[in-house]
Amino acid sequence: MAELTIKNELTGRRIMPLNGVGGGPCAGNFRFDNRKLFAEANIPYSRLHDIEGNLGGGEYADIHNIFPIWELDENDPRSYTFAYTDEYIKAIVEAGGEPFYRLGETIDHGYFKGWVRPPRDMEKWARICANIVRHYNEGWADGFHYGIKYWEIWNEPENPPMWTGTKEEYFQLYRITANLLKREFPDIKVGGYASCGFYAVFDPNATDFYKSFVSYFDDFLEYISADETRAPLDFYSWHIYHSDVSMVLKHAEYVRSTLDAAGYSDTESILNEWNWSGPDMFSVMRSIKGAAFTESVMLGLCDPKYGVSLACYYDAQPQQAYGGLFLRNTSTPTPAYYAIKAFGRMRLLKNEAVCEADGMDGLYFAASRNDEKAAAVISNYGVKTSYPELKFEGAKRIAVYLLDGANNLAPICSFPGSSVTVEMKTDSVILAEAEL
Repeated sequence: MAELTIKNELTGRRIMPLNGVGGGPCAGNFRFDNRKLFAEANIPYSRLHDIEGNLGGGEYADIHNIFPIWELDENDPRSYTFAYTDEYIKAIVEAGGEPFYRLGETIDHGYFKGWVRPPRDMEKWARICANIVRHYNEGWADGFHYGIKYWEIWNEPENPPMWTGTKEEYFQLYRITANLLKREFPDIKVGGYASCGFYAVFDPNATDFYKSFVSYFDDFLEYISADETRAPLDFYSWHIYHSDVSMVLKHAEYVRSTLDAAGYSDTESILNEWNWSGPDMFSVMRSIKGAAFTESVMLGLCDPKYGVSLACYYDAQPQQAYGGLFLRNTSTPTPAYYAIKAFGRMRLLKNEAVCEADGMDGLYFAASRNDEKAAAVISNYGVKTSYPELKFEGAKRIAVYLLDGANNLAPICSFPGSSVTVEMKTDSVILAEAEL
């Protein structure tokens, strides 16, 4: 019989904030207010990319929305329009999260692509970015002191709807901006470039377009490490859409090993856009199958060998097709939301607990504990039903919550003791919490 023991000892690691999301709690131009749901799920980060739809909804986060008239003086606070983004970020903070700020533009599928072209003056563009940081972290222009840590320079520059310039032009923009930001704000974390992903590494039939993502990564690292073009890289961000959890983990391992080999072992690997992909993807990502995939990815990435320090599920905006946490155009949570919540409940205890597993093949799991409580999450994505016994060393009482096709983290049992046998159906998630 399968058995999972949550030991009365710690690994020495924290449970990483892997249940971040794309988008904030107030979406659809504030038609949807999901601050309470975000807080209950303990969502740690909201990435500010593709927020409010095409071109940032004409008001939010994108550089051209905040600094709308290029010819104005970038050092004059009157040249900036912060109001909408101020409210958006305020809602994230009120829900207990932190913004992950993408400096750049939303994807543009139109013909003109006016805002995803290389800036006319890269030095000026970098100074605009610096003033955005200054507004949110140092109170400039009637701003705030949020202490936003992560500042990402652009998104998917390998992708023509995101960047019409050359690879060399993006590298130059990154170098100029990253150096300026770290010089003026040494305590923030600067990075990029939100890569499209590394599918070609594992697909012998990949097209040249997908292969170019791989060489782009190598060339970028070579560029920023050369003496004449050196630039800081506090984190490297990347994306993947897949239906196979093991492929997500392989991509993570590839990113970590590539960074390490290039001398960037201290650079964080951040997966800040990911979701299930395949036939009927927008329905599946909102289903229990999508939820089990979501949970399994987060639990799998807890293994330190994959080296991922932060992740953001794409996306949490109900009006978006990719907004898999909610039924479209509503604030009704889907099973995927409850997967995020289950992980968030476990992460509340902060410290990762040592687990001993026997016969748990095909299941993903992780556990946490402090002096008073312990928690474990187990996910079954696409494997046959099993009946693992959970053992919490030192537990006085255990409560079990089920996420399946009929239950959304519904309590199924609570009783004195230190062990319980649970049914792990195909495509289901169990959250177990113990009093110590």
